[in-house]
Amino acid sequence: MSPTAVVTLVAVVAVVLGVSVATRPRNSSTVDFYLAGQRVGVVTNSWAICGDYLSAASFLGVAAAVYVSGLDGAWYAVGFAAGFVPVLLFVAAPLRRFGEFSLADFLGRRLESDGVRLSAVGVVQLVILCYLIPQSVGGGITWELLVGHGILGFSPYATGVLVSTAVVAVVVAFGGMRGTTWNQAIQFLLLFAALLWLAVTVTVDGFHLGDVEPLSRDNAGALGGPAVTGGPEAGEGRIGQVALVVTLAMGTAGLPHVMNRYFTSPTGRAARTTTLWVLVLVGAFYALAVMLGTAARDVIPAAVREHPWLEELTRDGVLLVPEHALPVLGRIYGAEAGLGLVAAAALIAAMSTVAGLLLASAATWGHDVYERYINPRASQRQAVRAGRFTTLVGAGLAATLAVLMRPDGFSPVSPSLVATMVTWAFAVAGSALTPVVVLSIWWRGMTAAAATAGMLTGGCLAIAMFVSAVFLDPSPLRDLMSAPTLVAAPVAVVVTVIVSRRTHRPPGTGAAWLTMHGTAADRQAERLARMTMDRGRTREGRG
Repeated sequence: MSPTAVVTLVAVVAVVLGVSVATRPRNSSTVDFYLAGQRVGVVTNSWAICGDYLSAASFLGVAAAVYVSGLDGAWYAVGFAAGFVPVLLFVAAPLRRFGEFSLADFLGRRLESDGVRLSAVGVVQLVILCYLIPQSVGGGITWELLVGHGILGFSPYATGVLVSTAVVAVVVAFGGMRGTTWNQAIQFLLLFAALLWLAVTVTVDGFHLGDVEPLSRDNAGALGGPAVTGGPEAGEGRIGQVALVVTLAMGTAGLPHVMNRYFTSPTGRAARTTTLWVLVLVGAFYALAVMLGTAARDVIPAAVREHPWLEELTRDGVLLVPEHALPVLGRIYGAEAGLGLVAAAALIAAMSTVAGLLLASAATWGHDVYERYINPRASQRQAVRAGRFTTLVGAGLAATLAVLMRPDGFSPVSPSLVATMVTWAFAVAGSALTPVVVLSIWWRGMTAAAATAGMLTGGCLAIAMFVSAVFLDPSPLRDLMSAPTLVAAPVAVVVTVIVSRRTHRPPGTGAAWLTMHGTAADRQAERLARMTMDRGRTREGRG
């Protein structure tokens, strides 16, 4: 443990807590707690979405994927970055115009069905859990690398899980969406700054410290790990690559913690503009991550001779843990300060994503379940307290599972827990939620029964496929089943359309369609017509 690393860590935690105190909501209302009053500006929201989306798996995993698999690993960056294209084209603006608290709430009101809302709550919680646990694991791994010591008798890994999750739980519980938004925006800027510093430093050096043969494909393939998890391994067929990109791209539009941020935009136009900003920022981020993964293949083998501490982390010049690629580069070029900066950035990425996930979970349980079914007469203060309570419970559950599921039990050639569960989250979201959400926005014939059938079909098929893939030998079939959205999403769409043809659409479909897609003049005319009808009924009643 170095003093520089500890100072860096303390500074990060102090900034996070300070921002939460300064931006905590002044009013005890659910709109303030869950949606920041729906007054988040375009630039701030785009930074916050990036902070929400660019998790520890993205920050460390994409560079690790390229380090191990070369250009094959770059498909992760393509899939992650491409995810906001369908969001821009099909989801962002109409979702915000409809205006709810969460994806489950949107589907429930759009299709006028409590059954759809509760089914969506179940799927949303599954996606959040699959995403939340690996982020907590990432916090533990980063603490272990950055500090190397535990507290109160806990191991370094368990300490990292508990500390990072506890800090984020406090941020979300007391700062709400407003505090979380500013924290995620600042955390993204710090994360991007760390990546940019490392990229500039490595580029100025010329990508190498000496003459050495780059990391070979054979050596990289022997390491396995998250770089090749959930998708094609080095040198395998194109089916797995296509399946991986589709799974990651479609999964983005179904991630609850990302989509919920669009409800904080003041208008549909602002939501669309925000997505354009996000596309630019995310694209730049992943381009830098791919470049640094490429640099690591050349720099690290050469650096072993000059930096003896690398011998503990490598075998024959190859990192034993691919996720260490960026922190190792940081230490090579910036000594302990560089290691502290990059490792702190990884911890920031994990904490930022955990914050978004906890808030999405709180919105689902607190608003969609507690306020509607458990205590419909709850005051605003009671509803906010319920949201805070569910945040703390969710954080405790995630931390407990992360500690119990420490990835030591996985062999180097087996899928890592972090990358596997992140892929599962995208697969379930892209197979169960994205098809139903897009069809609910763009198809008038959508029905409640069809939405429930589509979510259950897509979700169950995706789970069955990636669980079955564990028992298969390496092959294109296993690659396809490890990233199942390419198959599961079309099946979900077919089932949804068939069931819709046999059931009746909700009576409010026309009004919902106008809200999501009508022009501003159309919506104003509809409001005036309703006001006129209401006044007429009032006069008739008085008469």
